[in-house]
Amino acid sequence: MTSFPIDQPTTAREGETPDIKKLNAYLRAHVPEVEEIQSITQFPSGYSNLTFCLRAGDHEFILRRPPVGANIKSAHDMGREFKVLSLLKKHYSKVPTPIAYCDSEETIGAPFYIMERIQGAILRATNAPKLSISKELFKNLSEALVDNLVALHELDIKSTGLDQLGKPDGYVQRQVEGWIKRYYNAETDKLKEMDLLATWLQKNLPGEQAPTFLHNDYKSIAS
Repeated sequence: MTSFPIDQPTTAREGETPDIKKLNAYLRAHVPEVEEIQSITQFPSGYSNLTFCLRAGDHEFILRRPPVGANIKSAHDMGREFKVLSLLKKHYSKVPTPIAYCDSEETIGAPFYIMERIQGAILRATNAPKLSISKELFKNLSEALVDNLVALHELDIKSTGLDQLGKPDGYVQRQVEGWIKRYYNAETDKLKEMDLLATWLQKNLPGEQAPTFLHNDYKSIAS
């Protein structure tokens, strides 16, 4: 049987590590059930929000915060991530348990949240080809990936409260118009093809459909 290497954190990067004393003070005041944090390491992968591993006694937790200097709040909304996990956990067990959310920048310099750590291996383009995964196992993993995505999509967004996370009406139109606007704001050379594409997209919007929950960063995980 193929052995999957568990994703592991490494030494936290200088200038990004949360202040452990301030973090422990926050936890003592707001989340006393979490033991004192003894060490902080960092997961090196990912290109957006920073992800740290907190070791407390025999337990490990995950801390997420925006990158240092981030100025696009909507792209690094820790409160939103925490809310999604909180709403999902009651109806979809394969997500980590959210533990605490802090909207103040006073503790570690930015809003953050803490959740339980779930051990798992993320199959990436850099490591998957080296694992000698059999065709049968790859088939099983692929089917499980699709099955879990279907399970997420099948959630009733009204009964779960997930409908409060966004504005599904007119979503596609807002996306098309928004990205066209971003393109023209950043345009340097004039490209006739881009003008044609922008016009075509606006004239060929798909019809409105029943809204559902969508995960935009779905990965294959072997746990």
